[in-house]
Formats: sequence, structure tokens, C-alpha cells
Amino acid sequence: MAKVKQTCLWPGTDELMNEYHDEEWGIPVHDDKKHFEFIVLDTFQAGLSWKTILHKRENFRKAFDKFDVKKISKYDEAKVQSLLQDAGIIRNQLKVRATITNAQSFMAIQKEFGDFDSYIWQFVKNKPITNKVQVHSQIPATSPESDAMSKDLYKRGFKFVGSTICYAYMQAAGMVNDHLTTCFRFKEVKTN
Repeated sequence: MAKVKQTCLWPGTDELMNEYHDEEWGIPVHDDKKHFEFIVLDTFQAGLSWKTILHKRENFRKAFDKFDVKKISKYDEAKVQSLLQDAGIIRNQLKVRATITNAQSFMAIQKEFGDFDSYIWQFVKNKPITNKVQVHSQIPATSPESDAMSKDLYKRGFKFVGSTICYAYMQAAGMVNDHLTTCFRFKEVKTN
């Protein structure tokens, strides 16, 4: 009898969620383009489930020029209106406009720090935080690090970057490892 692979419970039986869990979630990101993609997706996740966003990810990629921060920073009103007509994404005017603002703020950080990666990883002292979560209910929604990140991002002009959104971003970008200790990915991510 084959041994069943232990995993986190949150992906459920959804194939795309499981693929994301197994191949992306918790892996340290050091690429600015990927950082910006996660910021865009987490902005749109506010108030919604990650599953909803993940299933629209390819649509977001097409609609937002493959998450090209320079292009997005220059979107005009015609582009905003076009995005608000795109049924493939979340058509929330505040979030669409926030994405443009966030692109501009993201570029300002790149200019100041050389890249966004150097800036964002300082919140975890340039090393992933490994939580030893044994049950799903132990996974926090925020942390002192996400509080500090949120406060600083808001100060720099970002929108939709509350502490809960920042914590979800930290999980996605591998700044924190919240895989259950029984999950096969816990040790794999920890060694990356």
C-alpha cells in the first residue's frame, strides 16, 4: 500500500491550489517581478479567497501586461476603464487604481534601495521565519513583521497593504514558512 503524502489542509482537493502549495507557497522569492506579481494578486485578494484569485491568475497576467511594473505605473484612465470591463479579473475600481499607485511606489523603492527585494526582506532580517505550526488554526493572520511592513508600505504610498495582506504576501514570497510541520513541504521549504 502506497504511503499517503502528508500536506497542509488549506488547498483541499482543488488541483490548482495543490499545485500552488506544492510548487510555490513558502519558497523564498528574490525576483522583483515575482514580488510585484504577488503584491498585485494580494491586493486583489483583499476580502476574497486565494482560490478565487489563483483561478484568475492567468487572466490577471494578461490584463496587467505580465505584471510589468513600468507599464502598469503609466496606465491612464482609458486603461483603467478597459480593466474595469474585463470579466476575467476582479473588477474593483479601488483595487485597479491601487495597483497603478502601488506600481509607482514599488519603482520608487527600487530607485531608493537598488531593488525591491533588498527593501522587503529587511522586515525579516533577510532570513525566512520558520514557524512550527502543527495545526492550521495556529497559523497567524498577522505578525509584528507584517505590522511593520504594512506601516512602512502605507507611508510610502501603497494601498491595500494592511497587516493581514502583508502577512499573506510574506507567506507567498517565502518570508515566512507556515507549512504544517507534518507537511512534506515544511522541510523542503526550510532548506531552500
